[in-house]
Amino acid sequence: MSIILHIARRQDWEASVPYGYYEPDSLDTDGFIHCSTIGQTVDIANQFYANQQDLVLLCIDKYQTEAEVKYEVPACAGDEWAGSLFPRIYGPLNLSAVVLVVEFVPGEDGMFKLPAEIGWLIASLN
Repeated sequence: MSIILHIARRQDWEASVPYGYYEPDSLDTDGFIHCSTIGQTVDIANQFYANQQDLVLLCIDKYQTEAEVKYEVPACAGDEWAGSLFPRIYGPLNLSAVVLVVEFVPGEDGMFKLPAEIGWLIASLN
């Protein structure tokens, strides 16, 4: 499947729309945009974004990005994700590669589940 996901703060996403490119802080601090596969997203959200509001999921067609997408292991040694490969975008994300933007709201317990729209997107691509 060609879809990868990125968890974004709504204000950062909305600020990028007029410019045609999304450039989160991680481009400066880490040199890439952190992404995940559909199967990795909920665990990542619950580990790093629990209880956070005003988030959106960017559904990205990795074959439409102008910047290179690489699958790499996490940087932290001993990380629970050490055996996993995560997609990373090495440059600004052209908005034309974003096929869907979905509200990403935690449940009452502060934890996340994949929004129903993601299932619809997967079904429509198969």
